[in-house]
Amino acid sequence: MGPPPLKLNISRDGDRISALHDDLLLGILERLDLRDAVRAGALSARWRHLPYRLSRLHLNAGHFHRATLLEGMGAFKDAACRLLSVCPPPAAGKSPRVIETLALTFCVSAPHLSFIGRAVEDVVSRGHTKCFQFDICSRCKDGTRRTTQLLTELGKQFMSFSSAYPVAFGWLTFLTLEDLAFGDSDVADLIRGCDKLKDLKLRSCRLVDRHSALKIDTPHAGLENLWFISFRCALIELISVPKLRIFWCWSRKNPPVRCGYVPELYKVELGSRAKASQVPFALSECFSRSATNLSKLYLNFGSQMIWIKPEHPKELTSIFNNLTSLALFNIFSECNLSWTLFILEVAPALQKFRLSRTQHPCAKVSKDNPEKTKIVREPSKDLKHLNLKLFIMFGFEDEDKVTNYIRLVMERAVGLKRIELHGRSPCNGCDAIDLESLRRSQADEASRHRIKEQLRHGSSSSVEIVIC
Repeated sequence: MGPPPLKLNISRDGDRISALHDDLLLGILERLDLRDAVRAGALSARWRHLPYRLSRLHLNAGHFHRATLLEGMGAFKDAACRLLSVCPPPAAGKSPRVIETLALTFCVSAPHLSFIGRAVEDVVSRGHTKCFQFDICSRCKDGTRRTTQLLTELGKQFMSFSSAYPVAFGWLTFLTLEDLAFGDSDVADLIRGCDKLKDLKLRSCRLVDRHSALKIDTPHAGLENLWFISFRCALIELISVPKLRIFWCWSRKNPPVRCGYVPELYKVELGSRAKASQVPFALSECFSRSATNLSKLYLNFGSQMIWIKPEHPKELTSIFNNLTSLALFNIFSECNLSWTLFILEVAPALQKFRLSRTQHPCAKVSKDNPEKTKIVREPSKDLKHLNLKLFIMFGFEDEDKVTNYIRLVMERAVGLKRIELHGRSPCNGCDAIDLESLRRSQADEASRHRIKEQLRHGSSSSVEIVIC
């Protein structure tokens, strides 16, 4: 016979779960979505106090569906104030409540910001919050037209909010802002006021004067990750951001960024669907000599023109001396690829090289689209790269232009160990399919064998070739 069944001391109106210790019940609730945790707390008097003891809170105004956005923000404000309160007080012998993780997602709404600011400052001023995040957008998701005047006014309201509650913003570790317009110095002032800020994302934001440069000179800031997604300004200048490690920018301008003092910067992602008014620029214009820690570089050309121009290797060698990983995304399929091997000349430590070719039959042609100029630049005949180990291509096609390029990679990268060739996928943006392109990129077993033999013909390389 097995052991006797466990006997629990359960009150007449209780159940097995409710008989568990508070710490165990909190562990259950904190694995639920906050709305479900609050609903569970409303089921019985035994659970009612538990949502007020949660140590991790993520509250999103988008979950409060009301007739108007302002009514939804009102409901969000009321819920936030209740959940962030210290009531009810801890029972005798129990430690006070600690909120270690706090994430609030809401929009700029002047009537409610002060309530949110005060409630948050009451929490973070206790000194126990380790992760604190704001995700803040304009009110434009309710269908309001996104005019410069409106975004400017909302940007002013946000900056007034940050100035009025310095304790709250001083504890922020993650901040995302969307659809706001800023004065020339606002972003730098914001970073200076957020002592603990590690990650800042600005999505679809802009400067009020879009012809001005955004200058960030914050020598004492601890900011590590900086993301600009469709940020409208003339140029982003990182004058001094000494702790910055990751920089991501999808821009409409060339060059999108100029780096000053960024000694810890190790990963940069730049992307742009270039317009007809843009001209190619030299990569050396973006990076300063202080960026010697750079090890990962990702460039996305958005299936439009190649917006970097050839330059002498000596201009880039000192900058890319420690580069180990490179990705060139969305190169238009008609483009000659030999120019990409310039990176082997300037990045002696490179170990991983990814390249993707794209062709979208649904892509709309407009007067703003630039001519897709084909860059002609042959690598040095004496080039022998020793450290590249892995080459990956997406959008591989069984055609001479592509196979000749891969043979060129094999010839110059003498230490290459593995090549992965992935075919082209159907366009995700529409139902149109370039059948001829798909046919060339989808190889059967016999074709795979023939392609491998073609690539290895006349070569002494022992590289492993995988056709996916």
